[in-house]
Amino acid sequence: MKDIKVLGTGCANCRTTIALIEQVAQAKGVAVNLQKVEELRDIMGYGVMSTPGVVIDGKVVHAGGVPGRDKIEQWLAAAPAAGACCGSTPAPVTRACCGPAAVTVATSASPTSGASRP
Repeated sequence: MKDIKVLGTGCANCRTTIALIEQVAQAKGVAVNLQKVEELRDIMGYGVMSTPGVVIDGKVVHAGGVPGRDKIEQWLAAAPAAGACCGSTPAPVTRACCGPAAVTVATSASPTSGASRP
């Protein structure tokens, strides 16, 4: 499963980036854990000064503007397809990465910032 964070304060480009990543992941059958990071302090912690930013497995892969569908497909190409079980050797169905592709979305917001944006 790919751990993906979209860095941005909730602008239209950030929302579009999240939607595109979800669409490509589902179309490719790739399980992803997709998080929205909206706190400016957290965003700047990644060294990103232009949003949206995209972090995959802890590495910044994009900053500024909506990434193209082809770029997202490249990012996800390295991920095992659903049922491939995190590598070339099949694993029991009980492993977390097996089974149908899953997209999980979470929001990171500071307790002092109030409610997170939709």
